[in-house]
Amino acid sequence: MDYASVEEGRTALGLRLVLTAGVPGPWGEAAKGILHVKKIPYTPVRQEGGQANDALRAWTGYDNAPQAVFESERPRIAAAEIILLAERLEPSPPLVPNDARERALMFGLLHEIAGELGFAWCRRLQIFHPILRLPEGALPAPLVESVARMAAKYGYSPEQAAVADRRVVEILALLSATLQEQRARGREFLVGEALSAADVYWATFAAMLAPPPAEQCPMPEGMRQSYTIRDERTLAAADPILLEHRDRIYRDFLELPLRF
Repeated sequence: MDYASVEEGRTALGLRLVLTAGVPGPWGEAAKGILHVKKIPYTPVRQEGGQANDALRAWTGYDNAPQAVFESERPRIAAAEIILLAERLEPSPPLVPNDARERALMFGLLHEIAGELGFAWCRRLQIFHPILRLPEGALPAPLVESVARMAAKYGYSPEQAAVADRRVVEILALLSATLQEQRARGREFLVGEALSAADVYWATFAAMLAPPPAEQCPMPEGMRQSYTIRDERTLAAADPILLEHRDRIYRDFLELPLRF
């Protein structure tokens, strides 16, 4: 992608979307997907993964990605905030259900996918854990420092990594059962009878179960290996419908190949 610098983004008009450059971070890909479905134009702004990003923090108060900043409004950081901003900027097509029960279900599933101690949060803890337990000197110091900086944002500890193992299994089982129940009712989406933000978020976050093929997602090989789940107990909780759903949402609503 053609990224603006933080300085350029700070003075740009309209919507700016801060994204981690060079990698398909699931939170950023999901935000891009929401804007793509709604055809909302934006300026992508560069964030460097695992780095200090001091200029970004000086602008928005945060050093992470994604961040959605519209005009002079406060930055939107959380998934729900970004979705609701997009709903306001372009109501059609709606990605938040009108029905209160379905809306509550959608935001609940969204949290299990993208929120604190949700699927991707816990997958990050699983990825950090073996790296941070290596003996000193096993990996280059700058790499370890970068991983440690990111891990601190996720509250990493060996105990939390153990919690993550359990939660990933539970969440994959939940999403599998939800899609199976929907299919049994003749429905093709996670919630209700139409595409919602939950479908977009699962399609992009499913990369942390099994990344799309290289021709669709040309990610660094080391990242591909770390994103791919191989644990048999975890895979047993992941019904094939999860990746089938990802592939259909990408085919019908999102962009391929991924650009980052």
